[in-house]
Amino acid sequence: MRFAPLFSLYLLIALFSCTGKQQTVRMANDPDGLKGTISISGAFALYPLAVKWSEEFRKIHPNVTFDISAGGAGKGISDALGGMIDLGAVSRDLSEEEIKRGAFPISVAIDAVIPTVNSLNPNLNQILSKGIKQKDFQAIYVAEKYNNWNQLGFSFSIPLRAYTRSDAAGAAETWAKYLKSKQEDLVGIGIYADPGLLMAVKKDKSAIGFNTTAYVYNQKTKKQLAGIAIVPIDVNENGEIDPDENFYNTLDQFTKAIGEGKYPSPPARELFYISKGKPHQKIVIEFLKWVLTDGQNYLTENGYVNLPKDRLEAELEKLY
Repeated sequence: MRFAPLFSLYLLIALFSCTGKQQTVRMANDPDGLKGTISISGAFALYPLAVKWSEEFRKIHPNVTFDISAGGAGKGISDALGGMIDLGAVSRDLSEEEIKRGAFPISVAIDAVIPTVNSLNPNLNQILSKGIKQKDFQAIYVAEKYNNWNQLGFSFSIPLRAYTRSDAAGAAETWAKYLKSKQEDLVGIGIYADPGLLMAVKKDKSAIGFNTTAYVYNQKTKKQLAGIAIVPIDVNENGEIDPDENFYNTLDQFTKAIGEGKYPSPPARELFYISKGKPHQKIVIEFLKWVLTDGQNYLTENGYVNLPKDRLEAELEKLY
């Protein structure tokens, strides 16, 4: 029995020694010795990609943690400029006032805002074959001219209910910009957040709404989510969706169309991270550099479009 305490002491020493070795190995696996927390909030459009990026970045830098939340582009800008977070996720162009207040933008990806309807809309086949023109979207969302689907030239007379965002959202601002307007001028039933608007359209067969790419397609199957259907945009306004305008069936087809410029911009748009002034924390700078280099490898598989090479180089240069 007298040897038990001594044995316990040896056991504790061994355990602490192993722990110390594991910590040494863990630190050695991080080539830059980065350590700390990066806080991000903002656009729902960037949230899935931000989570993916954080997971992959931590495989290289295990001592870096992330605090990520989604609350809309407006919240991301407000939080960043208020010094509450390191990076604001933004899905619209910044205003001159926001730039004057110190917003420092880094463009990181491209996606799009997409008009949607309920898949049980009785006019769906005609909607898919004819599409909707920009001027008719304007009549729905800005002029409030239409309240029935047959006013758009579709056969079945059912009410038309427009849904928009109730929060300060990059998606709504981008959609409004496509309609040559501003978010505050959009009419319709206000719904909070990308997921909320998606659910509202899924529950109402008379609905028309808009969502960002990441919330319209299933990331695994690359198909459109059940319950909703994308409204093709009649870009050339000839009253039908031509083969060159028909690229919505799969996520890969759609992102390719964005990259080729076939889908109009807006509602295609760049996505940003912003900080208050040029970032100075090493972990934030290294994360942004990684996003603009190795991090670009995760865009296509997650439904986003890569920035052109020259744009990536220009954004990287801003960090030096």
